[in-house]
Amino acid sequence: MRGYVAVTDPGWYECLLREGVYEANFWRPSTRRVNLAPGTPFFFKLKAPANAIAGFGYFAHFTVLPEWLAWDTFGRANGVPSHSELRARLRRIRDGARIDADPQDRIGCSLLAECRFFPREAWVKPPADWSPRTQTGASVDLRVGDGRRIWAECLERSSFAAESLTAAEKAAPISAAAGHRYGAPTMRRPRLGQGIFRVQVLDAYERACAVTGEHSLPALDAAHIRPYADGGSHDIDNGLALRSDLHRLFDRGYVSVDDELRFLVSRRLKDDFDNGRSYYGYQSQPLLLPATQSLRPDRAALAWHRENVFLG
Repeated sequence: MRGYVAVTDPGWYECLLREGVYEANFWRPSTRRVNLAPGTPFFFKLKAPANAIAGFGYFAHFTVLPEWLAWDTFGRANGVPSHSELRARLRRIRDGARIDADPQDRIGCSLLAECRFFPREAWVKPPADWSPRTQTGASVDLRVGDGRRIWAECLERSSFAAESLTAAEKAAPISAAAGHRYGAPTMRRPRLGQGIFRVQVLDAYERACAVTGEHSLPALDAAHIRPYADGGSHDIDNGLALRSDLHRLFDRGYVSVDDELRFLVSRRLKDDFDNGRSYYGYQSQPLLLPATQSLRPDRAALAWHRENVFLG
């Protein structure tokens, strides 16, 4: 299995360490794509003079977002304290590297789940053959050599991993135990948060409302079919891309989706508000769905919504 060592500014790390975030947006000023498999361990190597790995997460998704949407979705999990600072940092980086701004102010976003940030005393040494001045990230084999050491030491420093260790394993020095304690590295599916869910659902529906086809991003939401608080997941098949007014109606039970993936509008919309004419035209209309079957709405989740939320 391979991991990815990314080079980052200490300010990004320090902000996220203070915030204690679970998911993060590792952004870049260009829209150039990052091609990594979901679940790839993604290490945060600080630039010189720190020159150390200060945490890691799991790669979940790459997307290109307008900078306003990156802030709206992830806030301080972008590694900056404010939207104005995100814009200012983008300008500084683009000016210093002579990168032309995207006409739509879009940035490349590597979305990371299950992030862990280490305090200074727990930083991990980077690969021995890396120059302290290295500015670009690179793939590393986690099964051998420095890659295996980095992976083992990062797991050592992770409270998630430490909870599963025996007392003897916790007491063993890293050099003696780390190579064997966790076994061979294996790819895993990270647990996603709200921000990544939102972006993945919108991308799956090609940033268009599943009912109206509306493409204006500020008007679009990612709706949970079964709310997370009621046992739903942050998986794409538990989501729908909906125009914001339809999202609110969906959450309050005035609209739903049948088992044939057709839109339903409750008679209560007229009874309660003596209106709803602009919505009844969508009754029984087939949804506009992702091309990939596995990303389409889960029928069990839809049944739950009809039984527990929909007003009929």
